[in-house]
Amino acid sequence: MKHLFFLLTTLISISFYSCAQDKNPVNTEHTYEIIVPDLKIPWGFVFLPDGSILINEKSGKMILFKEGAKTTVSNLPEIKVLGQGGLMDIALHPDYKNNGWLYISYASSNDENQGAHTSILRAKLKENKLVHQEVLYKALPNTTAGQHFGSRIAFDNAGYLYFSIGERGERDINPQDITRDGGKIYRLHDDGTIPIDNPFVNTPNAKKAIYSYGHRNPQGMIKHPITGKIWIHEHGPRGGDEINIIESGKNYGWPKITYGINYHGTKITNKTKLPGMEQPIHYWSPSIAPSGMEFITSNIYPNWKDNLLVGSLKFQYLDRCVLENNKVVFEERLLNDLGRVRSVCQGPDGYIYVGIENVGIVKIIPKK
Repeated sequence: MKHLFFLLTTLISISFYSCAQDKNPVNTEHTYEIIVPDLKIPWGFVFLPDGSILINEKSGKMILFKEGAKTTVSNLPEIKVLGQGGLMDIALHPDYKNNGWLYISYASSNDENQGAHTSILRAKLKENKLVHQEVLYKALPNTTAGQHFGSRIAFDNAGYLYFSIGERGERDINPQDITRDGGKIYRLHDDGTIPIDNPFVNTPNAKKAIYSYGHRNPQGMIKHPITGKIWIHEHGPRGGDEINIIESGKNYGWPKITYGINYHGTKITNKTKLPGMEQPIHYWSPSIAPSGMEFITSNIYPNWKDNLLVGSLKFQYLDRCVLENNKVVFEERLLNDLGRVRSVCQGPDGYIYVGIENVGIVKIIPKK
């Protein structure tokens, strides 16, 4: 009888989660073209002023795609490929055309153990080689845990550099402790120095680069094209993936509050709200495992203007989120079942480009 009960509850659970994951309609009015083929895990990519694409493969390879050909960029820093970590995001300085600075996030180890943590580095590209390398931030201590490196990068309108670092699997230690790295959004000047108005610069023993805390594993970060605010999304556990708008010094709650549960079904906490902790503007349940984030400003997709795009690793689609007053009011699946969506970017030509694991970078094209 116990076995029958277990089977019935398992079937009900599977049915529930299948319905939940299929609730959003699938877009059939757009197709795609593979622009850069044969990529494994294109964790991040950017367009250079000449139209070429710089691509970070998680395995530790940076690829320059130009005029239909791939070239491997040399002289990268020493990258530690560990679990979810490796060579991760890439971003260009807002004034890249004049100063040539590009920024990367990667897992690195700086001691004799086998662990790693997230580093942020800036460098310049010259003759397919990284030169003038400067490590701007190195999270410590290293850990052999393979999860939650975070690692997205964005600039705001004032030229500040933001980046995310996940809590590295130490949920009860790192996210709520501002003296420790992990589970935070950080803000620096573009040269790595710490702004004097960062929220914890005068707090004893605090990590001075921290801008907000109480995060789990933010793998999406983008500047809002109108307000200039920094938006992120982050992985929940089983359920509870969130979209948040980042404010200086704010606590976003993990793991004190969450809309998710443990992977094996038990509760993390019975609290979804607490005083002094921010509420997400949206959360997913079940988890879609979000990665990559972009706002649409292009006229190529007139009905999508100001929509938010979020990749789903778990369910293998690009989620188009329609927003009203900073709330998600409608969602639609793009590139359904094509593969795990890792990264997304609106190109200089106005088209949306998407990095899909074991596929490559594809361009979304409206059907005529």
